[in-house]
Amino acid sequence: MRYLILALSALYLCVTQALAQAEWKRVAARDGIKVYARSVPDSKIKAMKAESVLDAGVDEVLALLLDVKAAERWVCHTKSCKLIKKVSDTELFYHTEVSLPWPLDNRDFVTHLKIIKHENSDVVTVEAPAVPGVVPVREGVVRINASVNRWLIRPLPNGKVWVEYTLQVDPGGYIPAHVVNMFACRAPIETFQNMRGALSERKGKPTSDL
Repeated sequence: MRYLILALSALYLCVTQALAQAEWKRVAARDGIKVYARSVPDSKIKAMKAESVLDAGVDEVLALLLDVKAAERWVCHTKSCKLIKKVSDTELFYHTEVSLPWPLDNRDFVTHLKIIKHENSDVVTVEAPAVPGVVPVREGVVRINASVNRWLIRPLPNGKVWVEYTLQVDPGGYIPAHVVNMFACRAPIETFQNMRGALSERKGKPTSDL
């Protein structure tokens, strides 16, 4: 009986934690863009989720995400973004440096991006976690080795797409948690607004001009 009680208690804790992790709280909304946050166990940094409807097709959004250099123009706070290795048309590695206000050190990270198309769903997943190594650490820039980034892209009947972006990151080094959480509220809105502009600019342009 004692083992049964312990097992049930452990199951209850697991279920409770799972439910707690599933609870997103809306923290910002503007221009049709909604931003949510939730607490992460053993971390002062909250996970973030943003979602919006974009006037573009799935392939257009994927093409933008694969255009590494273009991220400098639309991903908020991106100082530089460079392709490291193209594995295939749906997988690549790239390096990003993120600008932070003085006196904080800039951050950089290497992303391993993979596009996943599901057989039984029209939703496309883009996994883009940070991975350690690959390029040397630079002096004066703090390396981010742990982050989970994911894009979900779902086509809508009106020719538009619903896009959701989630991020959970350990920024490394010292950054006050309230600063990170503040950026996490503002940056997604600016990024989605810029993304709309970038998608609009690319419409009708030949690939060679992008």
